[in-house]
Amino acid sequence: MDDKRMYGYLPSQEQESQRIHMTKGQNIAGYGIGILHLDNVWYPMVPGNVQNAWTYKYPVRYRAVTGLDTPTLHSGAPEAFEEILKAAKELEREGCRAISSACGFFGHFQRQLAEAMDIPVAISSLVQIPWIRTLLKKDTKIGILTANASAITDDLYQSCGIEDTKGLIVADLRRGENFSAIMEDRGCFDNAGVRREVLKAATGLIAEHPDIGAFLLECSDMPPYAYAIQAAVKRPVFDFITLINWLENAVMQKPYDGWI
Repeated sequence: MDDKRMYGYLPSQEQESQRIHMTKGQNIAGYGIGILHLDNVWYPMVPGNVQNAWTYKYPVRYRAVTGLDTPTLHSGAPEAFEEILKAAKELEREGCRAISSACGFFGHFQRQLAEAMDIPVAISSLVQIPWIRTLLKKDTKIGILTANASAITDDLYQSCGIEDTKGLIVADLRRGENFSAIMEDRGCFDNAGVRREVLKAATGLIAEHPDIGAFLLECSDMPPYAYAIQAAVKRPVFDFITLINWLENAVMQKPYDGWI
């Protein structure tokens, strides 16, 4: 961690009254969260999607991982790590104070990247599962909606800090008529159709497992439908946006003001 780096909110009354430093090589500022994303994808990024900047109430900085495509990332291919680390380091140089991502399967590299970086790393929505468990009664299940169930492996869970997979119930959206457009890079999809498929998966899990206490959306393309899922299942819903908002609040604390 660079102790000389400016790290804190600058109130307006202080802007002209203190010496301000900038890390050499940093030529932009104000981005708390850096978001890694795949280099080769083709489908609409609707509001609520991690890769749509309109999703956030604060600026985020995006960085494509050179050459990274869906099959490589979902398989957790070790050769992908070098470019992932390079992109994360570039975000850090640009002033980002924490790193997230736009695909839950970056989680294959969560532990490895966290060890290599000097700023916080949370590159899979799955890292929230241990936190979610602390909120629920013992033995309560967690429903997971994913874009690719075959890529959810024990190695992925362990990299994301999940040692016990008991009670994690997974629904796979990969083969959905509309959702599959995301996995297959078809360039367009029926948004209402995607919503219907995601809702059907969530309500299907509840019907089969009424003891599910919360849902976790693995995929960065699912947050646009989180509100609809919550209305249908009447459970807490966690996703990439709950994760990124949590990260941003931790690394970009702002002073409170108001009347007492």
